[in-house]
Amino acid sequence: MSTAWLIAMGVALGSVLWVELVRDSYHALAHVWSPLYRLHAWHHRVFRPDLSVVSTEIYQKAHWYNDLPEALVMLSFGLILPLGMVLWQGSWSLALAASLGLFYTFSFLVAAIARGLGIPNADEITDLTHRPGPFLAPPTPWRVNRTYHWRHHFDSQNAYFCGTLTLVDKFLGTALALKGKKIAVTGASGSLGMALLSELHGQGAKVIALTSGDRPLSLTVNGETVPIRTERWAVGQEKQLLELFAEIDILVINHGVNVHQQRTAIAIEQAYEVNTFSAWRMLELFLQTVKTNKDIATKEVWINTSEAEVNPAFSPLYELSKRALGDLITMRRLDAPCVIRKLILGPFKSNLNPVGILFANWVAKEIVKAVRRDTRNIIVTINPLTWLIFPIKEFMVSIYYRLFTCR
Repeated sequence: MSTAWLIAMGVALGSVLWVELVRDSYHALAHVWSPLYRLHAWHHRVFRPDLSVVSTEIYQKAHWYNDLPEALVMLSFGLILPLGMVLWQGSWSLALAASLGLFYTFSFLVAAIARGLGIPNADEITDLTHRPGPFLAPPTPWRVNRTYHWRHHFDSQNAYFCGTLTLVDKFLGTALALKGKKIAVTGASGSLGMALLSELHGQGAKVIALTSGDRPLSLTVNGETVPIRTERWAVGQEKQLLELFAEIDILVINHGVNVHQQRTAIAIEQAYEVNTFSAWRMLELFLQTVKTNKDIATKEVWINTSEAEVNPAFSPLYELSKRALGDLITMRRLDAPCVIRKLILGPFKSNLNPVGILFANWVAKEIVKAVRRDTRNIIVTINPLTWLIFPIKEFMVSIYYRLFTCR
């Protein structure tokens, strides 16, 4: 294939991506600029939480007031690339390639008009992200499925703006809304646990501390002490948390133990019981509470497996137990009913690792930035090898499990 063909293909695909970015940016702007929102609000009046239509009249008006103007804006901006190829490059062949975005946009324009006119079956054929029925998968990370888009209507209208690809949400940090979410954090009295509680509280989440300690925990916010809901639990007693798990949106499994250089039978049992099996039991209990469409769309688990999954931690039992947990999570994610994120963290200062070189508050901020961009494997470290090795390891292990395991 010649270089000219490759360039033409790149321009054509780029033109489609360009109009998609225009559409999602227009949508995001409609939620902050009232003149546009007056038109866009019709779209939010259409659906019930099960994605059934409130009324045919409102459904049709929504397409004249929202979808049609949106398609016209896409069409207008879509002209920029073909015109640019002619005016600045003097290339009619590249202009033709850049016109793919216009043809792509024209399909949205025709579909909006068809739905606005009430043409039979037009909605079933063209309005795929608003079809009612049970969700078949959790929100997907790169492509907008029904579950992903449902959240824009019924989780937070200030997030989840994308229509086909999730790039604009990732850029804006609107791929996951945290405000108002009930988030429980284990290992809450530790350095990272407290830092996460503080950062999530600052994002407007309703935080719950899960701790083995006896005293209620609190946060310091602007020099004031803010008490937070504290639930006591102990390793081996995970089942007592099932009722709590049913009411929370996000569970952060963060507790762990480091037996350092020990290799006794007791140390082996303790490392695996706390770092692997307690976390595993907790995960499975939480997944039992994922029952409805809303649960599939909004419930999540974040699990701190650490970069010990792929790098030495100079504590062999910590490495072995964390790697075992990481591999189990990789397998479980293949058919989990909700989103499961891994936290791949470098050494931060804590009681488990007093010589850590990172600060827990900074690590917590980076974790929250990443989840708002819907990152599923969140790497926070200064070790460049982790950034290189972990994605390869995770991909290969995931493929291996997919090929040689079954539901």
